[in-house]
Amino acid sequence: MGKVGGRRNFGYGKKMDWAGKNALADRYGAGHFATRAAHAERWGQFVNFANKLEVKDACKVSLELISRYGSHLMKQVQAGRMAVAYAQNLLSTVNVVLETLRGDRLLRIQPAEFVGQRVNVRSTAPKGMDRDKLRCAQKSLAERSELNVAAVSAIAREFGLRFREASLLDTRAALDQALQQGKINITEGTKGGRGREVDRWVPVSNYGIKLLTRVAEIQGDARNLIPITLNFRQWRDHANSIWRSVSDENNLAGFHDLRAAYACDRYQQITGYPAPTVAGYRQADKQSDQSARLVIAQELGHSRSEVAAAYIGSAK
Repeated sequence: MGKVGGRRNFGYGKKMDWAGKNALADRYGAGHFATRAAHAERWGQFVNFANKLEVKDACKVSLELISRYGSHLMKQVQAGRMAVAYAQNLLSTVNVVLETLRGDRLLRIQPAEFVGQRVNVRSTAPKGMDRDKLRCAQKSLAERSELNVAAVSAIAREFGLRFREASLLDTRAALDQALQQGKINITEGTKGGRGREVDRWVPVSNYGIKLLTRVAEIQGDARNLIPITLNFRQWRDHANSIWRSVSDENNLAGFHDLRAAYACDRYQQITGYPAPTVAGYRQADKQSDQSARLVIAQELGHSRSEVAAAYIGSAK
């Protein structure tokens, strides 16, 4: 769409969020839909942060504000609620959008200086592996009438889904698929839209069938687990806030940690040995280890087996 005129947001629109989307359309032109959507979603998070500090015009964004945002994200990373890679992506988006809005790189920052380097090898066992603690957290959510948040946490843990994927899963359709094929194909909310282009089958156990049955009842006639009164951004912010309160009480981490817990479980199921990040070192033979990593990476929605190290630990 490009510039629309006016003084606010460097002429890209009156609202900061909308201006960022216009700038992205100007930067990427036709196509690149997945890239633009990812940047737009991440830019929205920065806009929310800025608005809370009464900054509602990109012209007024300062290096100090961006630094405060970086410090905020760093705290999320340190608390185990956010992966370093995602925090870096959030800051990189700020760079991209501001560069396009301003037409210069004067406010550009180095994400790694704020949130650290990407850690590609997990060295500690996921807290989400403790199912008793997870059940306690989910019970607390149920007592607060937050059944959808509890359902998303259960889906993420049982099938290794990202928060967005778990939220957008049509559990009624997934249940039918699981009953017929013993596995479900993850297509909605996948990173980069891969689910629509490449099959991503995740096995479903007897417990998984029971879980999908319960969650399908919670979903009811809705399309997925996102309440019809909320858009995805509102739902994400609400769910993360609610989850944080119960996860802290039960010594759990963020939704992404539940995905790592799934990966560690699958590693043991496939190889017969605990994941290296759980045992402290690789116990399975090299061939079994590599085969497991390939399967796990595919089930998690990644194209490279090397990525599995971020969930299950080193192959050495």
